[in-house]
Amino acid sequence: MVLYKLFPSVFLFLASLIFVDSAYSQENKIAATTPELYNQIAYMDSALFTAFNAQNMGALKSYFTEDLEWFQDNGGLLSYETVFENFATTFKKPFRLTRELVQGSLEVHPVKNYGAIEIGVHRFRHLENGKEEIGIFKFLMIWQNKNGLWKISRVISYDH
Repeated sequence: MVLYKLFPSVFLFLASLIFVDSAYSQENKIAATTPELYNQIAYMDSALFTAFNAQNMGALKSYFTEDLEWFQDNGGLLSYETVFENFATTFKKPFRLTRELVQGSLEVHPVKNYGAIEIGVHRFRHLENGKEEIGIFKFLMIWQNKNGLWKISRVISYDH
């Protein structure tokens, strides 16, 4: 019976702890992306896809770690080797596939002691049988920074 009478007080106490903890967490949230980090990742994204659009396999490989894990919603988990086999196959097709970042979609978030997370939407285009084909997809890339050298170690490609 005494516990029943104490329940409202205990509930209010626990609720206030949750509120205080939530407010404290919001105040101590990791700092937002700096303009320098945002610009660095935006630059790397542009350079990466300049190499892709030029079908420059050597340059393209230089942007990825060899332990790359690429998660594709419609293709599963792909290794570094499989990703570049797929690029080579794509580059042999009778059409040229190009990629562009959807303006305003880029997000960059720091990863403490590792690098950055890049999130965005990109558009792929190619001309097939006289008709322009366009695909718009979402992506998340984990950029690793080792001694100032930025490379992608993980990719999640989705919404195909």
